[in-house]
Amino acid sequence: MNSKVFVQADETGAVINVSENNPDYGYVRLTQTRTMVDDNGFLRRKEVSALMPGSIEDLQALNLYGGQALDGKIIIEESLTPFNKKNPERDLKIAGETGIVCTLGGLPIYRRTKFSFNPATVENPPIQHDNVDELRAAYALQQSKEAIQPSEEFDI
Repeated sequence: MNSKVFVQADETGAVINVSENNPDYGYVRLTQTRTMVDDNGFLRRKEVSALMPGSIEDLQALNLYGGQALDGKIIIEESLTPFNKKNPERDLKIAGETGIVCTLGGLPIYRRTKFSFNPATVENPPIQHDNVDELRAAYALQQSKEAIQPSEEFDI
């Protein structure tokens, strides 16, 4: 079961973030806890977030506040073609904290999230990456580094 979508405020309580490129536009950050099944078929509850962009005037007219629940859904889209032609790196699908781009047939997978007021909006199935061996090696290296880290209680 998915939660409602919640409006997120910054540390000052503001919910509208003004664009660095154009002060007439901005965005609101939204989050939703979703029930998902991972690549191994394991059920997990995971928080997903999306930005709702718009003109400052339109965003202000919504009278949103931090913690407000909205009806709707955060949609996850994946593609083998960039969503943003000017800055395709922005939407690369990265595997966890490895920094490795997920690929299919050598092509990078692009991923983005967006908000829909319609909770019945249907998502396309995710694109399954095929660079599994590269990712397993990276995760194994990451775990071995964590395993050899000394405890904070360790003292010579």
